[in-house]
Amino acid sequence: MQEYPGSSDSLNAETFPDPVRVPDEIQHERRERTHRLTRVAFLGVGVRLLIIVIELAGFSYWRYSVLLVDALATIADVVASLSIVVAIRLAQRPPDREHPFGHGRYEPLAGLQLALLISLVGCYLFGQQLFSAVVEPAVGVVTVWACAIPALAALLLEVSYRWISRIGKRENSAALVAEATHYRIDAISSLLAAVGLLVATMAPGFGWQDLSLLIDHLFAMLLAAMMIVLGIVAARENLHQLMDRIPEAKWFDLVQRAAVEVPGVLEVEKIRIQNAGPDAHVDIDVEVDPDATVRNAHVIAQHVRARIRTEWPAVQDVVVHIEPYYAGDH
Repeated sequence: MQEYPGSSDSLNAETFPDPVRVPDEIQHERRERTHRLTRVAFLGVGVRLLIIVIELAGFSYWRYSVLLVDALATIADVVASLSIVVAIRLAQRPPDREHPFGHGRYEPLAGLQLALLISLVGCYLFGQQLFSAVVEPAVGVVTVWACAIPALAALLLEVSYRWISRIGKRENSAALVAEATHYRIDAISSLLAAVGLLVATMAPGFGWQDLSLLIDHLFAMLLAAMMIVLGIVAARENLHQLMDRIPEAKWFDLVQRAAVEVPGVLEVEKIRIQNAGPDAHVDIDVEVDPDATVRNAHVIAQHVRARIRTEWPAVQDVVVHIEPYYAGDH
C-alpha cells in the first residue's frame, strides 16, 4: 500500500475529538460585550433624539423645510438603530428544530426592510419638496440664527461618530463600526443643511430676495436624494447576505489553514461558506489517503470539524465531505 505524508495512520479511533465547547468565561464575556454594545447603541439613540427635538422645534418656529427633512431623516435613523438592536439580539438565538441553520438572517432581513423604508421616505420627501418649490413657491427671508441648529446637530453627530467608532474597533464589532459610519454620514447631511440655510440667508445680499426659501427647498431635496441613495446602497449590502454572496477571502483562508493542519488531510478540494449576520456555516471537501478505513476517515472529518469551529467560533456547523487523494488529480 502506498504511504502518503501525514496519512490517516497518525489518527485513530482513540483520538476522536471531544465536542467543541465554549468555556463559561467566554460565554460570560460575550454576554457582557453584548450589553456594552447595546448601551453604546442606546446612548447614540439618545443623542439623535435630542437632535430631533431641537430640529423640530426650529421647524415649528421658522418653518424651514431643510430642518424638517433633516429631522425626519434622523427619526428614520433612530427607528433603524432600534430595529437593528432587536435584530442583533434575535440573530444570536441558537439553532432549533425548526431553524437548524440558526437565526442569523434576522440581521440582514431587518437591514433590508429598513433600507427600503429610508429610500421610500426619501422619495416622498423629494416629491413633496419639489411640489412645494414649483407649485406653491413661498417668498421670504431665511434668518441666520437657523443655521445654528443643523450646525449643532453636525457637531454632536461627529463627536458620536468618533466615540462609537473607537468602541466598535476596540470590541471588534463590525456592526457598531458600520453604525458609527452612519453617524458620520448623518453629520455630513446636517452640515449640508446648515450650508443650505447659510446660502439662503446670503441670497438677499445679492438681490435674490425671492430665492431664499427656494434655496431652502432645493437643499431639502438634496438631503432627500441622499436618503434615497444611501437606502439603496444599504439594501444592496443586506441583500447580498440574504442571497448567500461569497464572503471575504480571509474566511476561506482561515478555514483552509485550519483543515490542512489536521493530520491525515492531504488536500482541501472545495470550500463553501454561508454567512448571515453573526452565524456562518461551512461545507468543505477534504482529500485523505484512498486506502484509509471508513472509521479513520470519519475521525479525520471530526477533527477537521472541531478545528474549524475552534478557529472560527461564529461557525454554527461544518459539513465535511471525504474524498480520496490522488497526486496530480487537480
